[in-house]
Amino acid sequence: MIDNQIRDTLVNRMATHRIDLERLVTIPSISARGFDHDEVRRCADAVRDLLAARGCNEARLLDVAGSHPAVYAEWLGAGDDRPTVLCYAHYDVQPPGDPELWTSPAFEPTERDGRLFGRGAADDKAGIMVHVAAVDAWLSTYERLPVNVKLIVEGEEETGSEHLEGLLEAHGDLLRADVVIITDSMNWKVGTPALTHSLRGLVDCVIEVRALDHPLHSGMYGGPVPDPLTGMIKILAGMTGDDGAVAVPGLADDLPVPHDRSDVERLEFDVDRFRAEAGMLDGVELIGHADSHVLERLWYRPAISIIALDATPVDTASNTLAAAARAKVSARLAPGQDPRRALRVLVEWLEAQAPWGLHVTVTPGAAGAGYYGDPDGPAMKAARRALQAAYGAEPVLIGVGGSIPLIEPLTRAFGDIPALLTGVEDPDTRAHGIDESLHLDDWERACLAEAHLFAELADLS
Repeated sequence: MIDNQIRDTLVNRMATHRIDLERLVTIPSISARGFDHDEVRRCADAVRDLLAARGCNEARLLDVAGSHPAVYAEWLGAGDDRPTVLCYAHYDVQPPGDPELWTSPAFEPTERDGRLFGRGAADDKAGIMVHVAAVDAWLSTYERLPVNVKLIVEGEEETGSEHLEGLLEAHGDLLRADVVIITDSMNWKVGTPALTHSLRGLVDCVIEVRALDHPLHSGMYGGPVPDPLTGMIKILAGMTGDDGAVAVPGLADDLPVPHDRSDVERLEFDVDRFRAEAGMLDGVELIGHADSHVLERLWYRPAISIIALDATPVDTASNTLAAAARAKVSARLAPGQDPRRALRVLVEWLEAQAPWGLHVTVTPGAAGAGYYGDPDGPAMKAARRALQAAYGAEPVLIGVGGSIPLIEPLTRAFGDIPALLTGVEDPDTRAHGIDESLHLDDWERACLAEAHLFAELADLS
């Protein structure tokens, strides 16, 4: 446990940490294609400079061909007899969507009702600052940490960590550690911390359906000439059954051994609150296997969605058959499923569904594995004690339906080291959505929890 001096240092410096967080939020570090990638590198430079200013050594950028840079820093003065902890976060963010829908501009951090609003305010620039605040509290108080610490802040997590293997091949020895702390998850609710022990995997692809070499008048040709958008809809509609569950043959054939349902049944889950948090309209039904708990569908089962569609915009449409249509398909995988196999199954199935002889081209995208960690391991118990001390509440063990592609290959590369997934998000955060926000009091508790966690992990040595 930390002493009062470290706690006081951290609390007294939270105003400074907030200034640093807001500076990061103002940088539109969107890693997706089609956005200004100079801003992504500018954010990487800002994170590197921040880590150096807060006492880390060797703060620098790690470049991998074709990738946005990762930021690396370290403090290794605890000694060879103490464990080495790798702290992970990411500085890239999702596109903001329609700027007119934001209550305040996405890249102008604004406080309302104890929450800081802005794209990346929670996911995951606040996660970066959790690591910074914990390191800073120890170094500012005692000029040393109780464990050796390495930090890796990724720049393409929001686009599937496409160049992760290249990063590990080039810099794996540099990142080697005994345990990894990943501050990119969520809490059960405000004031109640959570430790995430499972994540779903992710695969995606882009499908193009082409019928013509040029657009056609729909009245002069419609009827005998097929419409590629209608063909696309027929293909995509077959991905799910009437209940909304995945219907692509073979996609769920390698589901792992069923988990213990008591894992979710013991949680205080309110389905009405879940619907409200999701913003579901009256009468809209929950989908998926009806015999499964909602949390099972969210954490432990595959799901498939259409997350983008390229076609003629309604406002500019004429009576014309488009020559082609495109869509992006995203599938979440149960922990333990093979993402490369799933992507192959999905691509081959989509290619085989072409109606009317339409030309279908499927371009594979990301393929990241899920994760499942032992909730009763020593490091996990240390994390629970740290969260309890900081929040004053018993932490909850949860799964998360999202994906962090780095975890599985990273932990495997270093001998199946434990991964501790903590976070600053809560059910009202709206990560990836309009009006993303950070609960500021919970953020401070998350910073305190990591300072505690360094001490807890030192005791495990």
